[in-house]
Amino acid sequence: MSVTQSEVFEAFRAIDIPEDKAMKAAAALNKHTEEFHTVKAEIVLIKWMLGVIVAFQVATFVKLFVH
Repeated sequence: MSVTQSEVFEAFRAIDIPEDKAMKAAAALNKHTEEFHTVKAEIVLIKWMLGVIVAFQVATFVKLFVH
């Protein structure tokens, strides 16, 4: 169990949610958090790819007029 999942589980148990339901909710939240990090990493990659494409386009544009 990760630290975040453990903290969520303990918070649910502190408000008297049954242990099995608290564990399932913490696991579900952890799964969504992992998916969020995957999406965030993909967005960073797409930003880099777009930056490289824009840089090549600007370089081509400059070369056409500075030639």
